[in-house]
Amino acid sequence: MEKIFEQGLLYDFYGELLTEHQRSIYEDAVFNDMSLGEIAEENGISRQGVHDLIKRCDKILHEYESKLHLVERFSNAKEKIGKIEKLTVITESGTDITERLEGIRQLSEELLAEL
Repeated sequence: MEKIFEQGLLYDFYGELLTEHQRSIYEDAVFNDMSLGEIAEENGISRQGVHDLIKRCDKILHEYESKLHLVERFSNAKEKIGKIEKLTVITESGTDITERLEGIRQLSEELLAEL
C-alpha cells in the first residue's frame, strides 16, 4: 500500500513530465489497478513491455524527486502546518499563549525559508 501511495504522490508532482503514452499505461497500472495482461492487450504491446515501461516510469519519477525534492518539501510543509494547527487549539492545560505564538512564529519562519 505504501508503494502505491508513493507512486501516486510522485505522479501527482511529476506525472505531466512523462509522455502521454507513459502516463496512460502508468495510470492504468497504478490508479486503475489493471493487470499487465489487460494493459498489454489494450495497448497492443507485450506484458514484458508494460512491465518495463512501468519500471522505467518509476525510475524517471524518482529521478525527478532526487533532483527537485518537491515531494519532500511538500511533506515537510504539511507536517509543519499540522504542528501550527495543533498550537492553535485551545486546551484547558493552560499552555502559555506566548509559548504557542512563539512556536507558530518559528514554524512559519521555517516554512517561508523553504519557499
